[in-house]
Formats: sequence, structure tokens, C-alpha cells
Amino acid sequence: MTQPIRVLIVDDEPLARARLKELLSEEPDMSVIGECRDGNEAIDAIGRQRPDLVLLDVQMPEPDGFGVLRAVSREHQPAVIFVTAHRDFAVQAFEANALDYLLKPFDQERFRLSLSRVRERRRTGATELDAELVERLESLSSRLPPASERYATRLVAKVGWRMRFLRVEDIDYLEAEGNYVCVHQGKQSFLTRETMNAVEEKLDPRDFVRIHRSLIVRLDRVEEVEPLAPGEMVLTLRDGTKLTSGRSYRARLQRALDLPS
Repeated sequence: MTQPIRVLIVDDEPLARARLKELLSEEPDMSVIGECRDGNEAIDAIGRQRPDLVLLDVQMPEPDGFGVLRAVSREHQPAVIFVTAHRDFAVQAFEANALDYLLKPFDQERFRLSLSRVRERRRTGATELDAELVERLESLSSRLPPASERYATRLVAKVGWRMRFLRVEDIDYLEAEGNYVCVHQGKQSFLTRETMNAVEEKLDPRDFVRIHRSLIVRLDRVEEVEPLAPGEMVLTLRDGTKLTSGRSYRARLQRALDLPS
């Protein structure tokens, strides 16, 4: 008797996890072995449980989906289907050799097509992407607008009864503050009622990098970097402000600043 395909669901949204679990319940050869709410939980679960398949959200807390795959040993890396509401990551999914890239919302028929790719891989042992998926990812990538149109040029903050427009190029760094994000511009700071994840999506990753779950910094404001143990870094900005990065953001920061590993 063929062993069921052991599936791990990774998504920071409870409703999204419940939906995937419901769809999988209709597939008798699929067995859900666990659910994870963030990247760190996913890394731990993949290492302990060795799933055959991971349904992996891209944008989630510390680290994101791509960070999860980078942290998992290649010899233990399961088959992966990315599940996301954002088409922007199609190129990275292609590079990560994902078996599929599901854009939310999707229906049961589209979900079953993804699972058929998993079954085919198990049957044949093939590791390369099929031609249909390659064509779809290339199509998604080609339909992305230019970066200049995709990312915000300003953020909006409330100052008393007025709305203040903050030019992105004037921002030094952003910091989570309760249900708000505090935008630091020189000696001034302003509150915008958005989550860090929402603000991060708006900012061009060529100009900004998230260095902690509570901090995003503009790259050209960083003047000095001092490594700390274990895995943290202290960033000194042009105005002398010092910011400490989170350990799980080290690789992301090294890539953004072109630092040696």
C-alpha cells in the first residue's frame, strides 16, 4: 500500500490554514501532519517531521517563505508549493524550484492541479519544473509593472486633524509602535496606522530592508555595521542613530548591504 503524502501547512493567517486543511481533506492520499504560523515554526517542524510537501506562504513573520527554504538543509528539503496573494514573488519561486505557485484566491480545481504535480514528482522522481509551470511563472513575471509603479513614493501619516504626506526618499527608518508604524525622518517622526508587513510591501526592496520584526531601514542611510554575537548586528545611521538587527534577519541584511557571509 502506498504511503500517504505527508503535508505541512505554513501560513500566518488562521483562515488560510483552515481553507488548505479543508481542501486536503478531500484528497485521500494526503495527510496533514502539522500547521505553522510563522517561519521559525516552519523551520523547526520541517527539521523534526520531515514532511513530503509544504504548502508555504511567502509573506509571514520572521523569516518569510524564502527564508524558510534557505534555512532548511537541501538533503531534507521537501517539495514546496508557494501559496500567496502576491504575484511579485514569481521569479524567486522559479529560482527556488517550487512545484507550483498558487495565487490566492484559488479554487479546488486549481489546487488539485498543484497536487497532481506533487504526485507526478513522487511517481517519477523528477526534480525539474514542468514546461507548463515554467511558462506560467514567466507569464506572471512579465505582467508585473515596473518597480517605479509597483512601490509607493510616499506614505500617509495623521497629524492631528490633518493628513501628512511623507516622501519615501526622506525616510531614515521605520519602527513598529503598537498598532502603528513610526516613520522617522531626520529629527521628526510620524505615526501611520498600518502594520509593518503592509508598509514593507509598499517599499522598494532595493532601497529598504527589514532588519527586525519591528524595524525597516533605508539602505543608503546606513553608515556602519558592527557584528554582534550571536547573529545580531548594530547599524549606525548617518545621523548617529543605532539600530540592532534580529538574528533571523542576518542573511537578508547581508544580501541587501552586500556584506560577506
